[in-house]
Amino acid sequence: MTDRRRVLQTLAGLFLSAFGLGSYAYAWEPTHQGVTRYRLKPAGWPGGKTLRLAVIADLHVGGPHVPVSRVREIVDQTNRLRPDLVLLLGDFIASRAKRQDDPLPAAWAAELARLEAANGRFAVLGNHDWWHDDKAQREYRGPTEVRLALEAVGIPVLENDALRLETAAGPLWIAGLGDQQAFLWPRPGRRRGIDDLAATLGKVSDEAPLILMAHEPDIFARLPARVGLMLAGHTHGGQVRILGWSPIVPSRYGNRYAYGHVVENGRNLIVSAGLGTSKLPFRLGAPPEIVLVELG
Repeated sequence: MTDRRRVLQTLAGLFLSAFGLGSYAYAWEPTHQGVTRYRLKPAGWPGGKTLRLAVIADLHVGGPHVPVSRVREIVDQTNRLRPDLVLLLGDFIASRAKRQDDPLPAAWAAELARLEAANGRFAVLGNHDWWHDDKAQREYRGPTEVRLALEAVGIPVLENDALRLETAAGPLWIAGLGDQQAFLWPRPGRRRGIDDLAATLGKVSDEAPLILMAHEPDIFARLPARVGLMLAGHTHGGQVRILGWSPIVPSRYGNRYAYGHVVENGRNLIVSAGLGTSKLPFRLGAPPEIVLVELG
């Protein structure tokens, strides 16, 4: 009887622990974003000059944890950081199948339009922004509904493009790469992505510092040294992260580019864990975040 009671007590304890952990991973961690800060000085950065970049990735608006009201909270929190630039790294759309009650792009775009930054707000698109656009998938080209919604509120979308900005830290290039997984079912003889790294970098015409925005981090493996800093999302930090390791990472490089600040051959990559969830509606050890990068 005693052994049976102990077994039942142990099983009950394991059940309650699993239930509590599951509740935390579904109801608490995905709904409480923090601010993750990085400070670095890329090669060629001017001495004595600083710039603050706020990075927002993978909102997945309409998903189980990101109604439009949460976007409003994220915008308010970002504005309190007083960034010089706000960079939006794609996947604005929920990863699940479309529903009739999905928020209209105009609704969440209007909230993002309230983002404040002295040197502007810029975006790239993610794979779900393409995959959920039936017309773009059918015609094998954009512009997507997401791009049109962002541009309608004055947020430029950079697809294989680069802009030279004048900032408090001096001239700066902001480049945006087209999505590397834009088409869910690529046609024979056609690429899956619309990314064109050579064309993007070809628009950079002087030696001012260069920051590259890309949704997926994998392109970092073949970046030239000219790119001082690359910013990416897509991985959600693995969405489940145990002692710095994630069992599932949507990258051909696995945990190499899953999360955080990566330095390879003098080049810098920062991968955000993002804000929404994809596929499975929980996070564990990879809390949602706004990223603040202080350069200089």
